[in-house]
Amino acid sequence: MASITFLNDPVTLLGNEVKVGDVAPDFTVLDNDLSPVTLENSKGKIRLISIVPSIDTGVCDAQTRRFNEDAANLSNVEVLTISVDLPFAQKRWCGSNGLENVKTLSDHRDLSFGEAYGVHIKELRLLARAVFVIDSNDKIAYVEYVSEATNHPNYEAAIEAVKTAE
Repeated sequence: MASITFLNDPVTLLGNEVKVGDVAPDFTVLDNDLSPVTLENSKGKIRLISIVPSIDTGVCDAQTRRFNEDAANLSNVEVLTISVDLPFAQKRWCGSNGLENVKTLSDHRDLSFGEAYGVHIKELRLLARAVFVIDSNDKIAYVEYVSEATNHPNYEAAIEAVKTAE
């Protein structure tokens, strides 16, 4: 499993770590209207999945805004931001910030995504900061488990992986 810290304290990640080349595990998360969303919902597209502990924190806010800006210049790409925030909070946040290129999804109900991708932080019931790129054939093309949950991911590497994914 990936080794990460949260505020410099080691935490335990639950679930299955994924690696480049793996078939992307399916998951079920909730859209802002409480409808279920699975990997199948974006089949045939390249997916940039941005994982944040909570949309209402500074780094998570910046990460979501950055990928929203980058997504405006990408084609056949779906950008998903997943956290355990309630769908209502995600909807409020997106509405007040005017983000249109990122879809926020909630894993609060059963941590399906967190377990499938190995980002469920046991001690906090949050998701660890991570970025995954899944190609249009449902293969993992890029993985970054951010070693300190309060740090930014490597935005440039993630966008480059999107551009080279098929």
